[in-house]
Amino acid sequence: MSGYSKWHNIAAKKGKTDAARGAIFTKIGRELAVAAKNNPNPETNSKLADVIAKAKAANMPNDNIKRSIAKASGELGDKDYKELTYEGYGVGGSAVIITTLTDNVNRTAGDVRSTMSRCGGQMGNNGCVSYMFDQKGYIVAERTPSLDEDTMMEYCLEAGADDYVAQEDAYEIYCSPDVFSDVRKYLEGKGVNFLEAEVKMIPQNYVTLDSDKLSTFIKMIDKLQELDDVQNVYHNVELPEEDDED
Repeated sequence: MSGYSKWHNIAAKKGKTDAARGAIFTKIGRELAVAAKNNPNPETNSKLADVIAKAKAANMPNDNIKRSIAKASGELGDKDYKELTYEGYGVGGSAVIITTLTDNVNRTAGDVRSTMSRCGGQMGNNGCVSYMFDQKGYIVAERTPSLDEDTMMEYCLEAGADDYVAQEDAYEIYCSPDVFSDVRKYLEGKGVNFLEAEVKMIPQNYVTLDSDKLSTFIKMIDKLQELDDVQNVYHNVELPEEDDED
């Protein structure tokens, strides 16, 4: 499997403005609160433990993580957040998958639909583009002098991962979503530092857009990610390195 993205692109995302990082923390915070609602103990709640790993990989401060988990029994109250996924098309026949956490389905669907429409895209039916993607556990591990390729290969085999790709200063590790928690725990136990850790929708192939369509597409992705209810936006467009996104 070829690399999902070169590590310097991922690093560029982590170097965004403080405002952008704050927005990312807010979205992860909601994930933490929802995951912790029925069980705030990561020792017995593997989903919560996975989101905590995602938060730490995004450099979310520990105090923020603790506050977000505390919201599960307080601020969320009786709100019933639903995890919903929308699929559709951007300009040039590009494929887009949007995951959301919402307490108002009509609001979220309307916001996603209108945002896509304003940028030349359209929402489609469930399944219209998801067949072009694979759901994979995805971990980016920091490459250190003590963590050479042979060692990483051994770790991946023992942990039950499917594959890994060595980049200049990181390893991209892929696994089935079913064993993501087990792989994450194993690597944590070996002292591996995560730069990214979550289950993603990874495109099987990428499409290339001309400069005008690419500009419109990037605008749509940015606008979708600004929506409060949107957690992740996945797509199959080859982006310039400095603009690489989820």
